[in-house]
Amino acid sequence: MATETKIPFDETYIRTFSSERGEPDWLTERRLEALGKAEQLPLPKPDKTKIDKWNFTDFGRHVVDSAPYANLDDLPEAVKALIEAGEGTTNLYVQRNHTPAYVSLSDELKEKGVIFTDIFTAAREHGDLLKKYFMTDAVKPDEHRLAALHAALLNGGVFVYVPKNVEIETPLQAVYIQDEDDIGLFNHVIVVAEDNSRVVFVENYLSASDEGKAVVNIVAEVFANANARVFFAAVDHLAKGVTTYVNRRGVAGRDGRIEWALGLMNDGNTVSENITRLIGDGSFGDTKTVVVSRGEQVQNFTTSVVHYGKHTEGYILKHGVVRDSATSIFNGIGKIEHGASKSNAEQESRVLMLSEKARGDANPILLIDEDDVMAGHAASVGRVDPIQLYYLMSRGIPRNEAERLIIHGFLAPVVEAIPLEGVKKQLIEVIERKVQS
Repeated sequence: MATETKIPFDETYIRTFSSERGEPDWLTERRLEALGKAEQLPLPKPDKTKIDKWNFTDFGRHVVDSAPYANLDDLPEAVKALIEAGEGTTNLYVQRNHTPAYVSLSDELKEKGVIFTDIFTAAREHGDLLKKYFMTDAVKPDEHRLAALHAALLNGGVFVYVPKNVEIETPLQAVYIQDEDDIGLFNHVIVVAEDNSRVVFVENYLSASDEGKAVVNIVAEVFANANARVFFAAVDHLAKGVTTYVNRRGVAGRDGRIEWALGLMNDGNTVSENITRLIGDGSFGDTKTVVVSRGEQVQNFTTSVVHYGKHTEGYILKHGVVRDSATSIFNGIGKIEHGASKSNAEQESRVLMLSEKARGDANPILLIDEDDVMAGHAASVGRVDPIQLYYLMSRGIPRNEAERLIIHGFLAPVVEAIPLEGVKKQLIEVIERKVQS
C-alpha cells in the first residue's frame, strides 16, 4: 500500500506565511495555486525505483528561526573548511535551516548590477525579475506532486542574477546547513546569466545532525542566455534520516553553455533529476556526476540533455560507487529533437560495486528524432578491476590501499572539476568516509 502524501499545511497557513515575509501578490497566488494541485498530481516516476512509500511530507516544522552569524568567525568549523580565505569569503551566502544567516557580496559586483541574495529578499526587492524566472520555464509547479509541494511550501534558497556582459572572476558560494531535526526544507535556487556573461556558482548542503528525520525538496533553475556561460557545482551531504528530492535544470540559449559538476553524497534515500535543455543554436551542456551509496539507502539519479537547437553539444558523465546493501539507479538520457541537426549527444555511465549485496544499474538511453547528428553511449556495472588491483599490489601497495586509490581515480573526473579547493577537499573527505567506514 502506498504511503498517503497528506499536505501538512492549508491555504490559511500559506497566506500567513507569505504575508509575514512581505511577498508580492503574484508569489502568494502561485503558492496557493500549487497547493490546490498538489494532492491531485501524481508523484514523479523515476525509472526502476518505487518512491510511493517514501516520506516527502511527514515533518514537524516548516519554519525554524535560527540565529544568524554576526561574522565569519561565528561560522561552524564545517563551513569554514568549505570557504577560501580572502576573496572566497567576499561573495558568500550561508543559510541555517530556513534563516539567511550570512550574506556578503563585493561592492564591485553590486556596482555592476549583480544580485546575490536570499530568495525572500529577491521577491521583495526584485519581484518582477524573479517572477520572470521562478518556475515558469525550467521547472513548472504542475509537473507532479513534488514540484507542486515545492512551489507551495518554498521556505529558503538563493537568487543570482548576472547582467549582460558581466564576467565574474571569483565563484559565488552558497552553503545550506540543516542542524535541526524534523524539519522540511524547500529550497529554491535561481541562477540567471544574461547575454555574454559568465558566472561560477558553488553550493553545499550539510547536515549537522545524524538523528531524527527531515524532508528536503530542492529545485535549482539555471538560465544561460545568448553566449553566456554558467558553471554550477554542488556537493550534497545530507544525513541518513533525510529523504531528499532534488531537481536541477538548465536552459541554454544561442551559444550558451551550462556545465554541472555534482557530488551527490547523501546518506538517506534520494531521487535526483538533472535536465539541461539546449534551446539555442550552438548551445552546450555538460553534466558530470559522482555518487557514493552505502548502507541500505536507495537512490535514483536521472540525467538528461535535450537538444532543440542546431549544432548543439551535450555530454553526460556519471560515476557511482555502491557498497553494503545500497541500491543506486543511474538513468542517462540524450535526446535530439527533430530539427536539431549537426548536434552531438554523448554519455557515459559507470558503476563500481564493492560488495555482494550492492546493486547498481546503469541505463543509457538515446532518443534521436533527427538524421544528421552524432550520438553515442557507454555503460558498465562491475567490481574493482582485478588487473588494476594486481598492478598496484605488485608495487607493494596493500590491497585496501590499492582499492582506495582505484576508487579515487574512478571518481576523479568530477572531483577535479570542482572550482573551490575547500569544497573539493570536502568532497574527497566525504568519499573517503563513505567508502572506508
